[in-house]
Amino acid sequence: MKQVHLAAHFPGVNNTTVWSDPRAGSHIEFSSFTHFARTAERAKFDFLFLAEGLRLREQNGLIYDLDVVGRPDTFTVLAGLAAVTTHLGLAGTINSTFNEPFEVARQFTSLDHLSAGRAAWNVVTSWDAFTGENFRRGGYLPESQRYERAKRFLDAATALFDSWRDGGAFAYHDEFFDIRGVFDLPRSPQGRPVILQAGDSDEGREFAAAKADAIFSRHAGLAEGQAFYRDVKRRLAAYGRTPDQLLVLPAATFVLGDTDAEARELAQDVRRQQVSGQTAIRTLEQVWNRDLSAYDPDGPLPEVDPLVGEHTIARGRASVRLHRDPLATAKEWRELAEARKLSIRELVIETTARQTFVGSPATVAGRIDELVQADASDGFILVPHLTPGGFDEFADTVVPLLQERGVYRTDYTGPTLRHHLGLV
Repeated sequence: MKQVHLAAHFPGVNNTTVWSDPRAGSHIEFSSFTHFARTAERAKFDFLFLAEGLRLREQNGLIYDLDVVGRPDTFTVLAGLAAVTTHLGLAGTINSTFNEPFEVARQFTSLDHLSAGRAAWNVVTSWDAFTGENFRRGGYLPESQRYERAKRFLDAATALFDSWRDGGAFAYHDEFFDIRGVFDLPRSPQGRPVILQAGDSDEGREFAAAKADAIFSRHAGLAEGQAFYRDVKRRLAAYGRTPDQLLVLPAATFVLGDTDAEARELAQDVRRQQVSGQTAIRTLEQVWNRDLSAYDPDGPLPEVDPLVGEHTIARGRASVRLHRDPLATAKEWRELAEARKLSIRELVIETTARQTFVGSPATVAGRIDELVQADASDGFILVPHLTPGGFDEFADTVVPLLQERGVYRTDYTGPTLRHHLGLV
């Protein structure tokens, strides 16, 4: 029987948080991070995950003010959390396009020492010149070069992680990096941080098969989850790796109720709060690539077609890449809206992400276990719709039921994140 892996995602940018709920708190006050982390540790989660970005997003030339307010530095937050937790893994998203290997290797090795072996690095690339404006090098790399630089970046960082055995001396040379020197930290308690990867493209999956310890996924259902799981796991053999050396962890949301019916009703309320009229118009603009502020969110879709070409309306938003053919998306949405008599807001609610797990604690626990045992995943990265208290109920009701099933730990069995993930 497979063991379920769970992790907690603290939103960095999102369309999940229900800001109108009086229980919604700050996304930058340290008390929010500590509450979140302590609940995740009480629930025996593998790790807490911060999704850092290097710039606030914009839309229509203005800061996207329906998003979180502020993006604190990942290492600063995780170092603080290392002092108020004892077992919880601490995972940070750090960019490989604009950072440098020595700096990142030193920061992660420091965090791994401070936390006694609980650090993880989510290796990401940056796809847009919008983010590059913050950096001297600027610009952006084509997708193939982004992943190639990420591979070489990780190779260089790994050489640094391992260099202490040679007195700290390192040298690494390729088309992206030409560095040599002496690393100034001994190997950390894990040897090196756990490596996470979040790319869903073919290049991203291949990168994960070659380099990562776990891969995030947006395929949280049964059929699509099993297809992703098989595809990624089959790639491992080419790199001399076995299926148990890479965990598949889809992102998932949840809504709990005393009964399944109550949970379904609550889930509908949550979706309506997540997609306000403003949010609906902004979401539509990301596909139409034009200002739609004059349209009524409770009215019909625009008669005009999307503008095809460079996305200038929604700068720095990954969601625009999900609609590679905006004309086809618009056609599909118009047909759906006409068939079901949907307004703009109703359409956005219908077509955008919804809760993965909805039901009573027993129903949710059963569904999580079912998907893991069916090899649709090895566990889930859970994203609550409330911060910082969104995991409290889950920890108190769903986790004990998973423990009763014998598929989830009742206590941590090792000191490091690699122990939690079964990678030792």
